[in-house]
Amino acid sequence: MRTLRSSIGLTATALIAGVLSTPVLATQSPQRTTEANGVPDTGVSLPANRRALDHPPRTPELTTTTRLEDRRAVVLGDRFYSTSTEDGLYPAMGFHTRGEMGGFWTPPVKLLDGVWFRVDGAWLGDGIPARRFGSGWGYTRTLYGAGGGLTVHRTDAVPDGPRAGLIGLTFRSDTNRRVPLALDAHSELMLSYPWGETTPSQLAVNKQDSGSVVGKTLVFRERAGAGHPLGAHDWAAVVGSNLAPVASDLGPDHRGPQDPAVICPASGTAEVAPTRCDDTAYGAGTGGQLRYRVPVSAGRPVTVWFTVAGSDRGLDRARLAYRNVVRAPEAHLQRKINDRRAIDRRSAVSLPGDRLLQRSITWSKQNLADSVQESRHLRLRAVNAGQSFPPVQGRLAHARWLGAGWPDYPWLFGTDGEYTAFASVAMGQFADIKAHLRSLRDVSEIVNDRSGKVVHEVTPDGAVYFGANADPGNTDETAKFPSAVALIWRWTGDDAFRDRMYDFSRRGMRYIVNRLDEDDDGWPEGLGNVEREGMGEEKLDNTVYTIRGLRDLADMARSKGDGATASWATAVARRMERRFEQAWWYGRDNARQYADSLANPDNRKVFQRHWIGVTPMDAMLARRGAVARPLASKPHGAIALKQRQRPCYTGQFGLYHTGTGPTSDPLGNPGATCDSVVSTVPSERNVFSLNTAIMAVAEGNFGRLGADQQQYYTTGNARIQLDPRVWEMPGAMPEIAPEGDFTPNIDRPFNERSMVLQAWGAYGTLWPVVHQQLGVSPDLGRDRLRIVPKLPSGQHRIAGQNIRLGGGPVDVKALRGGGVLRTVVNVELGNVRLKLGHVLPAGKRVQGVWLDGEPVAWEVQRTSRGRELVVRTGGGHHRLVVNLR
Repeated sequence: MRTLRSSIGLTATALIAGVLSTPVLATQSPQRTTEANGVPDTGVSLPANRRALDHPPRTPELTTTTRLEDRRAVVLGDRFYSTSTEDGLYPAMGFHTRGEMGGFWTPPVKLLDGVWFRVDGAWLGDGIPARRFGSGWGYTRTLYGAGGGLTVHRTDAVPDGPRAGLIGLTFRSDTNRRVPLALDAHSELMLSYPWGETTPSQLAVNKQDSGSVVGKTLVFRERAGAGHPLGAHDWAAVVGSNLAPVASDLGPDHRGPQDPAVICPASGTAEVAPTRCDDTAYGAGTGGQLRYRVPVSAGRPVTVWFTVAGSDRGLDRARLAYRNVVRAPEAHLQRKINDRRAIDRRSAVSLPGDRLLQRSITWSKQNLADSVQESRHLRLRAVNAGQSFPPVQGRLAHARWLGAGWPDYPWLFGTDGEYTAFASVAMGQFADIKAHLRSLRDVSEIVNDRSGKVVHEVTPDGAVYFGANADPGNTDETAKFPSAVALIWRWTGDDAFRDRMYDFSRRGMRYIVNRLDEDDDGWPEGLGNVEREGMGEEKLDNTVYTIRGLRDLADMARSKGDGATASWATAVARRMERRFEQAWWYGRDNARQYADSLANPDNRKVFQRHWIGVTPMDAMLARRGAVARPLASKPHGAIALKQRQRPCYTGQFGLYHTGTGPTSDPLGNPGATCDSVVSTVPSERNVFSLNTAIMAVAEGNFGRLGADQQQYYTTGNARIQLDPRVWEMPGAMPEIAPEGDFTPNIDRPFNERSMVLQAWGAYGTLWPVVHQQLGVSPDLGRDRLRIVPKLPSGQHRIAGQNIRLGGGPVDVKALRGGGVLRTVVNVELGNVRLKLGHVLPAGKRVQGVWLDGEPVAWEVQRTSRGRELVVRTGGGHHRLVVNLR
């Protein structure tokens, strides 16, 4: 368990006084973020070995003041995280193990249900209500008003590296006083798998925790011998502060104002769950309390630091993690903020015509940095979608990945990581996305016995919930894997990474072609991203990503000199491409879309209006000697995208999961029907941030950057992240937008919500700006780089700085005005062959082209984005000017 540690009193922290005690929580609109710089005089001297910072690090914050008790907040590090409400309480939340997905975790184990603080006799978040909540880069802040001249700020932060988290309480008083302070903690030592309704269930495996007071800390443990269903284990949590408690208690409760607890029944039972619970029938925790007296001088803020730490490897390791963080809380917070500022400086964009999207890029980078997770000593086993719990098949010493979403999907996924890879490379997050793919490969190789199939879902303890060889599908994840590898290789030029991933990628595509096409018609079978009643055996997204995967495998094979694989993959891809439009285009009944699936035995086209109909426009194919283009033909792609913009497919915030038709619109809305196709599948007007992201990217692939085209969908994802009228947690891209058939999360019970933070939505903000608008397209495995911007309609200037590539950063500026196009770049890459240019406006002709003040030879290439004018040069600083007429 993680321990909350406090360093106070005569060592009050200037850092937290600056970062949290100054009035920085002024509510900000999504159009504006501010940064406060003033640091109040703490009036408290620091010890000789710790110096006060004159200008402590700050980050922009987004704040909210309404319904804090109904909003979730997550605070994340790579080995530790916590989930609470924004008023600092810990109701039971989540659904995998009903009500147990919140609280404090150090993967692969949960540590605590929560911690609660009583100040001067009243509980924070209850008797002392929260006034404001703020999200910063790497931390959160909550302001309470205690009354009587006393105010309290709470700061939550999780350092990267240690298995521990921090909570700082900063007190301000109008008078000298000694403030009575109590900490309650309630344990729940529990492995990330099994879940509530799996075999076995947490009801069968969760043992009663024990609690004790050791020195300044509460210690909680769950220990079991070799006969336990999960094997011998010793899980431990430590909670405390450097401030010595004056008293302590132990007992079964200690949930602060959430005592006496409302207990949620186990899922799958006939008993109806209350709307809001404090614990669950799965719970086997215990509690404790530490009490303090905090001296606070008038006008001098004092911060008490608490630490929560834990381990799945015994109490000694939990104590080690605790000591590491409790000794220097300010240093850990400062390092976290410094790291997040460095992330902000990567791919820093300026979009004067779309400041909302610019801010979304800023916060999307922070979301992806938050999403990095790590676990060790994984015991791998395929659990057959929760129906079995076989012996361990193998062990993996270390896994690192981008978690899919919080609080219910923080683990390793194939499809989530493969989409998120595009956003990761656009922000220069190379090491973490490489680690994600390595972890997928390593788990897949062990569990699937080197078949090449990619697993779907892996919990941090090593349970493979779905994606084993015996499972019928997740074909798309195997198909997308070589494309993700090729993407990273092109952006980094890392041949060693390509080589390590190559054999697995090759075997994966062979697995699809040789084993997942039972009727030998060229279209792979198996489950894909969407599974609904009435779908055929062969899914559109599986076909689309298989073709792309073959093309990307062939590209890597050529670079390695593997002619046999290059020839095989190219030949299979060509056969599929030649037949694709005829086999999949659903042109009748005014559908103007691609079929969602084909039904055997005669490959009957099945059209149900699912979001996967956009994937032919989303997938770009790498062809030797040609600019990449989408799989969809130009006429069909444009028609399909235009159709998807209509109200039967697109809502206020983006693309519906399943569009409406004459028999599928549950409300019978006039004008909501786009075709006359009869379908037995109802519409699902749920706007997932991934669906909207794919639509934004697809629009960009076809050069459709208008206000009702790509900009509509990038704005949709930006709004659900940054609009105070929409967000649940400020700055966090959620899984599903609050519209259509989806009840907003803050109006749902905590155990029936979608994710408050989901990584994949960043695909629809970072990739469209960096790759499609700024036009950065590296192929560094061959020392080639293409930078060909295209300004969105109605905009005249866009820019990006410190866009990280494998060999160095790139700066890009694109301008349009007065019949002149300008592209200005600084390319800090040696020995790179650069194609520099600009997408020409429709109907315009070129009058002259100058590079660095001199006339230059140029060419125009017709691509899916439009007519791309390019010149050839090398690295360095360049200014391209194109006069139009």
